[in-house]
Amino acid sequence: MSKIIEVKNVSKTFGKGENLNQVLKGADMSVEQGEFVSLMGASGSGKSTLLYLVGGLDRKFEGNISVCGKDIGSLKDKELSDLRLKNMGFVFQFYNLVMNLNVADNILLPQTMAGKKKSELKPALDEILEITGLTEKRKAMPNTLSGGQQQRVAIARAVLGNPQIILADEPT
Repeated sequence: MSKIIEVKNVSKTFGKGENLNQVLKGADMSVEQGEFVSLMGASGSGKSTLLYLVGGLDRKFEGNISVCGKDIGSLKDKELSDLRLKNMGFVFQFYNLVMNLNVADNILLPQTMAGKKKSELKPALDEILEITGLTEKRKAMPNTLSGGQQQRVAIARAVLGNPQIILADEPT
């Protein structure tokens, strides 16, 4: 197996002066391809911060993070965006759905941004809608859905492209 995520000596602080808060200090972690890893810890211990760093959503840190063999810290914005679109699925704690897009379009969004056509994604979309119990909600807007339904939309969006990595921040 190969390492798909490698975190070495990563530190992250927020704030300045007397409001400085060190959330991560010398964090190390590696994840092999195909491995399932769960991060557990108290609220405020840095779990979400680490996920955002690994996903390249926050790029201000000390140390080294490698994802799919690429050093996150050295990638240009376009390269990082391509890495995320092609290799990662995200399930955020607060869904991050686009409120003016319906369920189907929210699920398809990362894949269409990666250049895929809706028509070629239709069979996979139909399947993921059925699996998540959202078939009847395909045209619904996010503000008409319950919290659980919104989270299922977020999960469907994350897994639709069959990414190598799924980063899920409190998905349940």
